[in-house]
Amino acid sequence: MILRLILKLFLKFIPRPVLIRIGYFIRPIITFCYRGNNYTDPIDGRSFRKLLPYGYDKLRYNVLSPSTYSLERHRLLWLFLKTMTVFETKVKMLHFAPEQAFYNKFINMKNIEYTTTDLNSPLAMIKADICKLPFASNYFDIILCNHVLEHIENDKKAISELYRVLKPGGVGVFQVPLDMNRISTFEDNSITDPKHRAKIFGQYDHVRIYGLDYFKRLESCGFKVEKVDFTKALSKEEISKYCINEGEIIPVVYKPN
Repeated sequence: MILRLILKLFLKFIPRPVLIRIGYFIRPIITFCYRGNNYTDPIDGRSFRKLLPYGYDKLRYNVLSPSTYSLERHRLLWLFLKTMTVFETKVKMLHFAPEQAFYNKFINMKNIEYTTTDLNSPLAMIKADICKLPFASNYFDIILCNHVLEHIENDKKAISELYRVLKPGGVGVFQVPLDMNRISTFEDNSITDPKHRAKIFGQYDHVRIYGLDYFKRLESCGFKVEKVDFTKALSKEEISKYCINEGEIIPVVYKPN
């Protein structure tokens, strides 16, 4: 009880980004304290009585896995990726701003030639600007670029670069915070105050809120786009067990041959 109380206070007052950075050292303690049977993280198979809170401007409760630090979108994406036959063959994968939960998996897969990149992430093997990539054209079989484009001012240039380095016939997953009730993407560069930006855009470092025209942005750069609702392949029990958002769309893109 004392250990759980200390951990609860620690999680309440330590900022979430800091918690993620030091999580490697405290993860065994958190995983032990939260063990149970109510929820399961499909990325590592561990189960918990409840999940951790997470958020920037506003906390969301019971969303962050104590073991992999995955959120709802990570767990949904992992379930989808497991169905892809490309992981059964030799592939070259490019992973932007690599999520820790996935990094530990992909780097140990012998069939994947795994490259990570970002300007700031400590998990990036190559420091690079997404708008000016240091990779040959038509090189990668798979690109993962999740919750990155909402940070990029010139997202069209970034999408065009992703298209350039993907092989014909290659596949990518480009998740973004997507407002399905918004027809057009909202941007306003006149909002400069970090707190105001966090309130409007969800995070102080986001530059837009994507609407349904996001898919057309991808198509305008040459991609064929598929809007995948993988939750339809899951039962209500699985959606609850894995703690994912029913109806969340995974934007899957293909580069035509």
